Amino acid sequence: MVGPMNDRLTKSDWIGHGLRTLAAHGPSALKIGAMAAELHVSRGSFYWHFRDIADFRSRLLESWKDWATQRVIRELEADHDEPDRLKSLLSRAFSGEPRDDLSIRSLDKALRAWAIDDDKVAAVVASVDADRMAFISKLLEESGVESQKAAHRAAFLYWAYLGQPIVIKSGLLSSTAAAIDDISDLFRK
Repeated sequence: MVGPMNDRLTKSDWIGHGLRTLAAHGPSALKIGAMAAELHVSRGSFYWHFRDIADFRSRLLESWKDWATQRVIRELEADHDEPDRLKSLLSRAFSGEPRDDLSIRSLDKALRAWAIDDDKVAAVVASVDADRMAFISKLLEESGVESQKAAHRAAFLYWAYLGQPIVIKSGLLSSTAAAIDDISDLFRK
């Protein structure tokens, strides 16, 4: 949290606050005056970094795409050998996420709701979906699954990921390591 008005906010501070605001309250809460007040700064701080609210929203979408998709892909590619990448991704997706003020799932939910009424947002969400499914498909192909089957299996796994948060019973919101191993084996060759 930013302190007195003499503390300078960075563009990243504004984007981070915007992402948290979006996740908690939806796109209608992305108002310059309200966000500036929450950050204890003047509106001028916002305009130092962004031309207008449209510029801010565009950069917010870019940041979400990078943080919730490209960063995850980079981490998996850097930290794991080929056979472990699929299992690691499934573990991230289905073993439950820390419940903090900003999670990939909470942002995904907010962005998908926003996309219903905004074609630009819908295009970004569709791009993220395509990137995620392509990466899952790549992981499946690396584990020996034929290309066409990998695409179908990737879509199925992604649909399961998207649908998991709507499950009412909290005990079904995450899977054990043994269950993830079993699921991972199911989708290979």
